[in-house]
Amino acid sequence: MRIARAVKTLLRMTPAVGGAAALAMLAVLIARDVLDQAALRHSNDEVGNYIQALGAIYAVLAAFVVYAVWTQLNEARLQCDREANELIDLSRVFEGFPEQCRRRLQVKLATYVDTVIHVEWPAMAKHIEAASMENGGLLDDIWSELHSAPVETECQRSLHAEALTRFNDLSDARTARLSAARARIPLSLSLLLYFGGLSLVGSMLLVAIESLWIHALTTASLASAVAHLLYVVADLDDAFAGDWQVSREPFERAQRFIAKRAREPAAAPSIAA
Repeated sequence: MRIARAVKTLLRMTPAVGGAAALAMLAVLIARDVLDQAALRHSNDEVGNYIQALGAIYAVLAAFVVYAVWTQLNEARLQCDREANELIDLSRVFEGFPEQCRRRLQVKLATYVDTVIHVEWPAMAKHIEAASMENGGLLDDIWSELHSAPVETECQRSLHAEALTRFNDLSDARTARLSAARARIPLSLSLLLYFGGLSLVGSMLLVAIESLWIHALTTASLASAVAHLLYVVADLDDAFAGDWQVSREPFERAQRFIAKRAREPAAAPSIAA
């Protein structure tokens, strides 16, 4: 599966990286025809210093942005793991409730997980907020059912209090996941990254290099590196879509666990106690 994913990533990335390299070579050919190469030779030192300074600034900016989007992706992963674990813990607590109440809560919890995976996840990838709002109503149903649950014994009172705490933690984890799905680097920073890369590659056209192929290859290499960087940033900036998207596996694991509990009979009294 990893090999298939790697091949898919390469296939998707190749047009952007290869296209940038091809355009850079074409730009070099046009620039050498249009610009006065003799005049450019006299300013090679100045242009070289300028490219060095611009490259250093762009490297710092790129490092900051890559760190930011990678941290953003990892935060989204952590929030999904946390929410899935809260779902499993809440399902375990429900096992101590009376049979009818337990079954209704487990079914509602299973419905919530199914909706997250099959409805809400694609909606987060497409940035559709309405689906997430609708799924929030399923949590309200669980909350209402939980509040009306019969509490007769001391053990059930303890379990009910624990279930309310777990439910609040689940709600917080869901809010954090949705916030992570909406997180993006600012537009102004994205424009700075793209225009900076274009300026850096374009500056190579102002350097007078005797050999056409050396000039073309160095410019194309720089262009492909910048294009690769921009592709990675754009992909990581969208945590629930693209090649490095957050995996659904924690929720699928919770789905299997809760579905099994919803089908099983109530836990033995000794366990519930």
